[in-house]
Amino acid sequence: MMMRLPGKPLRAPTLGLMVALGILLIDQASKWMLLEMAGFAETPRIIPVLPFCNIVLVWNRGVSFGMFSGAEQAMPYALSILALIIMTILMRWLLRTIRPYLGVLLGLVLGGAIGNVIDRLRFGAVVDFADFHVAGWHWPAFNVADAAISIGVALLLIDSLIPAKDKTP
Repeated sequence: MMMRLPGKPLRAPTLGLMVALGILLIDQASKWMLLEMAGFAETPRIIPVLPFCNIVLVWNRGVSFGMFSGAEQAMPYALSILALIIMTILMRWLLRTIRPYLGVLLGLVLGGAIGNVIDRLRFGAVVDFADFHVAGWHWPAFNVADAAISIGVALLLIDSLIPAKDKTP
């Protein structure tokens, strides 16, 4: 555990790594609870949670929203290698940043990416389970890692539109 002096803020890379670890732990714990504790691995089913949300089990063998899921068995490894390359670039960016906000956003993306890579290497697919729907229209099932990646990337894009002079470290 890292100690810090009272009143001294955490550095952006430390903050980003803490966020990444938190996302990774929440993501993997939620998938474990779904597969092991709730028994979805043996008996896939639909559990209504709210009028617009179900818990389901979807094995995503492709990329976002199931794209490229029809590819052969090497796809999980190819996607994992691509994700590792992207994670390396993001990690280098994180280690060089001084803006805590940017550290948090990079941590969201990194934690989510690591969670999904673990799934691909462990199961050959990503475990998705959140099924949101309205009036019969369903958003593709997703997980905590997917949500963290989407939020992190969206906010990184918004941040990129803010002029550099308006950004404070």
